[in-house]
Amino acid sequence: MAERHFLFLQGPHGPFFSDLAGLLKQAGTKVSRIGFNAGDAHFWKHKDDYTPFTDSKDGWPEFLRDFLKQQEITDLVLYGDTRFIHAKAREIARELALTVHCFEEGYLRPYWVTYEHGGVNGHSPLMNMTVSEMRAQMGDVRRPVPEAPAQWGALWHHIYLGALYHWHILFRNGAYRNYRPHRTISVRKEWFLYIRRLALFPFHVLERKRETQKLHNSGANYHLVLLQLAHDSSFTEHSDFNNIGEFIDLCCKGFAEGAPKYHRLVFKTHPLEDGREPLRQIIRDCAAAYGVGDRVQMIRGGKLGPMMDHATTAVTVNSTAGQQVLWRGMPLRIFGRSVYAKPEFVSEQPLAEFFANPKMPDTDAYRDYRQYLLETSQFTGGFYTGEGRAEVLRNIVHVMLESLDPYEERCRKSKLRKVWDAVQP
Repeated sequence: MAERHFLFLQGPHGPFFSDLAGLLKQAGTKVSRIGFNAGDAHFWKHKDDYTPFTDSKDGWPEFLRDFLKQQEITDLVLYGDTRFIHAKAREIARELALTVHCFEEGYLRPYWVTYEHGGVNGHSPLMNMTVSEMRAQMGDVRRPVPEAPAQWGALWHHIYLGALYHWHILFRNGAYRNYRPHRTISVRKEWFLYIRRLALFPFHVLERKRETQKLHNSGANYHLVLLQLAHDSSFTEHSDFNNIGEFIDLCCKGFAEGAPKYHRLVFKTHPLEDGREPLRQIIRDCAAAYGVGDRVQMIRGGKLGPMMDHATTAVTVNSTAGQQVLWRGMPLRIFGRSVYAKPEFVSEQPLAEFFANPKMPDTDAYRDYRQYLLETSQFTGGFYTGEGRAEVLRNIVHVMLESLDPYEERCRKSKLRKVWDAVQP
């Protein structure tokens, strides 16, 4: 068998990819990294295995093809799969029959990370699986799954590593003059937003407490709208909205047409929302346009659990927070492509009808779906703290060295179990 050679492209902010590569090297494989900016270079410890890409993006496909063939790459490792360099890499890897290892934030976040072959989110193998197929693979046996801790670190770890990554791009990127970020704003603007968010964090906490108290003191029934980052790939690549304003307008319109007059609509922003979108003004304008301005409010970030304790329904595009909604047995309406968009537990009602008389989810079906994810593609830990990374690493390396992806492996074991059961007396 040919020696395995793992090529790493861009990973989550911080040292996770570098730490993972170190363990794969200890396991006897070769590793390489192509970096695209000074932030990539800073977090990669294995300098002898690092190759900078300094051309414009037009030269990327040819550069990658040559690199894959010359270095005899067998495996490609990505974080996310929609940014230009990763999308092109997936295409070429498929042509060359390479194994594509994709990491992503956990579908059951914040206590897990996702690991799949081929693609994640709207490109995940889960998109084509039914709950019945998952149940058939598991049979009557449910494996024990590890309990998650209270948390794998505070949000500021993520923000800090992002700020440090962009600092290196902003001030030490001279060797990568052709680098262009996959975001729509400049690196300077993104770095400024990170710093501003850190500075305003205490004020945002006070504002959130005030708005949350206002909601609870109202005594009203309320519907949650779980907003996502407008620049996140789940929103831009796996939904049909052109911008976040279109989704907000849809929610306000459906609420005005269908919700009882004594109900409220609450927009909860993403915990990492950095202010690049004027969300509060967009929400005010849309609510006023439909005559419900006095019944609509925005709450900035914060923990979702306490807000769901008294919510009536939830609406989102395709946020992973929808899984927390389903875990609690709440009605959920989504408007994007998602791995949990299964008819057993996600409503397909028109939004006005959903607000008026929401369809309840099949909680048994969701619990089986969740169990299947925990037995296959979800790994406890996180990318942004030492403890979280260690938890992922100790469980992921042997899985990456297997020839099958987590879902294929679960299916194979299921078939073996059926054969074994058939020959038992």
